[in-house]
Amino acid sequence: MSKKEEEKKQDELKNVENVLTVTEVFIEKHQKQILTGVGVVVLIVLAILSFKNFYLEPRENNAKASLYKAETLFAVDSFKVALEGTPNIEGFKNIASHYSMTASGNLAYAYAGICYYKLGQYDNAIKYLSQYDGDDNYFAASVVGLIGDAYAEKGETSKAIDYFKKAAGFDNNVIAPFYLKKAGIVYESNNQQDKALDCYQTIKDKYPKSNEAADIDKYIARSEKN
Repeated sequence: MSKKEEEKKQDELKNVENVLTVTEVFIEKHQKQILTGVGVVVLIVLAILSFKNFYLEPRENNAKASLYKAETLFAVDSFKVALEGTPNIEGFKNIASHYSMTASGNLAYAYAGICYYKLGQYDNAIKYLSQYDGDDNYFAASVVGLIGDAYAEKGETSKAIDYFKKAAGFDNNVIAPFYLKKAGIVYESNNQQDKALDCYQTIKDKYPKSNEAADIDKYIARSEKN
């Protein structure tokens, strides 16, 4: 090794030693604060784990059991009973309220909203459906679309279209053309033929294999004519 390389290596070692010395001095000077900070972090982590293991998980299990019972009523179209519950079965509305921090409680909001929609209570349907928090391309898209249906039933066509297009925005090959067609039909009812045509043309171009595309030419022709 040359003298120049040796000197360079020694300089590098001195720099490392200086950094270590500075670090040691800092730790020694702020030891109390550092230990306190570490202790706080440990306590936070333990609190989160305890909350999850001893509070959330048991509640999730209870919510799942309650949701399953309510779902059996929902499956046979007993929407009012599924929503309100019985002396022995907790309804979707209570499950959503009591277990709102759980996945099952979140799903109960959607079920409650669907029940309200089926019962013709559209304001409550919108209220509960809007509280469901999901982002999957099928169920969440359907929930958004159903909010649009509720607004349509209320005669609030502008809001209905907004939600139909939002549902179509999930880009599910089944859901998207379904709600695009609904948006187009509402646009037509508002005499907005150009916007209706845009929805129908999107179905033809982007979702040619969908059920909605089978007769979409009829809708396109009608919109172009008007």
